[in-house]
Amino acid sequence: MGLAIGLVGLPNVGKSTTFNALTKAQNAEAANYPFCTIEPNKAVVPVPDRRLEELAKIVNPERIQYSTLDFVDIAGLVKGASKGEGLGNKFLSNIRETEVILQIVRCFEDENIVHTEGSIDPIRDIEIIETELILADIEVLQNRIERLKKQAKADKKAAALVEFANELAEHLADGNLARSFKKIDDDMFKELNRDLRLLTSKEMMYGANVDEDGLTNEDDDVSAVDNEHVEALVAHAKAQNCEVIKLCAKIEEELVGLDDDEREDFLNELGVEESGLNQIIHKGFDKLGLMSYFTAGVKEVRSWTIRKNTAAPKAAAVIHNDFEKGFIRAEVIAYEDFIANGGESGSKEAGKMRLEGKDYIVQDGDVMHFRFNV
Repeated sequence: MGLAIGLVGLPNVGKSTTFNALTKAQNAEAANYPFCTIEPNKAVVPVPDRRLEELAKIVNPERIQYSTLDFVDIAGLVKGASKGEGLGNKFLSNIRETEVILQIVRCFEDENIVHTEGSIDPIRDIEIIETELILADIEVLQNRIERLKKQAKADKKAAALVEFANELAEHLADGNLARSFKKIDDDMFKELNRDLRLLTSKEMMYGANVDEDGLTNEDDDVSAVDNEHVEALVAHAKAQNCEVIKLCAKIEEELVGLDDDEREDFLNELGVEESGLNQIIHKGFDKLGLMSYFTAGVKEVRSWTIRKNTAAPKAAAVIHNDFEKGFIRAEVIAYEDFIANGGESGSKEAGKMRLEGKDYIVQDGDVMHFRFNV
């Protein structure tokens, strides 16, 4: 769908290790030195969904096809990136093309793993990254203001945009992210951001990379095992209205080679219900405003990715454009009803299949069949 989540962070904090585990392929070199990731590594990652497996138990299809997410592992950032230091210009160009930013932040001490800043301080690391993003946004915004000023001499709309852009520039200059701008829902902001794609306007998540001791829960209170670094990160994220996902990149990479039962046993031993990577995928899917509906047949049980609040004809188009062009109606069974009644036939007999028209807004987990005529 052309939507991507960018993994960012200072060099050597576990981005590439996390990416290796995410993609289940060791194609992002992880090494104990800065800038081991030079070109952005891109991958399409399946979105785990137990509902597909439950549907498959009933339908017994030849294959299961999951929804997917695009992840991009982007070269490490350093101070001065907005001025081209390190791999800054390349980093900023790559991150501008993503829709959600996941900052991997190191939250554990280990003298054997170097840190470019010489110590572990997640808030300082975040400030370095976000300062560079803000400075880059100020630069592109100022360039746009200069062009708008020339147009403003004969264009009242351009003059209004100049005034609005200057207000936004002041907000950024005060060290604030564009996503906290009070007029972010204004049409003028949307017009400016349509082309500028301001880095600090994007949704943000934080991945707290801890060691194994930091991941293990000895009781039901997760916070009881959080170290001071994780606690500081959680407090910062709460103030920014952002998600924090705790993971141990090293363990996540080890989990890749295990089968489902072994992986579940391993996580149970750690006292963890869901792996950090699965949380990243699920929360990233939600942050992108995406959801899934299903088709279930003997050939394939499949999850189809659509934006939330999508009408039935547009949802049909992700299967084939002809489905939208010739849309007649959709046969819909809620996932829970499909499971409870043992499949399509049982759902029909129980009166749980509905015929929906063009105005129907597809719900997450709907099992659907489209009728069309071209």
